[in-house]
Amino acid sequence: MPTDGAPAIMGCMATTTISTPAPKPSPRKRLQADRNGVLVAAGIMAGIGWALLYRLVDGSPPLALQRWLFFILLYMAITGTALPFIWYLNQRFSRRYPVTGGTLLRQGMWCGLFTVTAAWLQMTRALNGPTAFLLALSMIAIETFLRYRERAQAQAYSESIARQKHS
Repeated sequence: MPTDGAPAIMGCMATTTISTPAPKPSPRKRLQADRNGVLVAAGIMAGIGWALLYRLVDGSPPLALQRWLFFILLYMAITGTALPFIWYLNQRFSRRYPVTGGTLLRQGMWCGLFTVTAAWLQMTRALNGPTAFLLALSMIAIETFLRYRERAQAQAYSESIARQKHS
């Protein structure tokens, strides 16, 4: 055992490995993985939703519990079914500001909410053309304002990154 501490410290340092952090994936790759995860979940939601909805409608009396289950399963099935179409539309028309998986899910949930609300109104015989149009228009307006906010935040973020690079 050495009397001064230097050789012992050097021995410790020689056995210690310095690990470098793993490189972070690019934002584009993270967004792609996020969207792929949402699409896989959409397929599972749609498959389970439609299968259970078929079993419910095919073999259950229309009691209160079954009606609630009908609306829940319809919401799940429509949301899962709409997501691939919404993904395609966003892929086609929103190239400058790519959407996240959360945005895709929210837009699919708007489709499910519209369908369930329309089914509920039809059950009470209160659904007509103007009511459905105003319901759809209000949901589209809310989603448009939410997308404007997301785009403004994304643009402000990219401008701040550009300012940091130039500094």
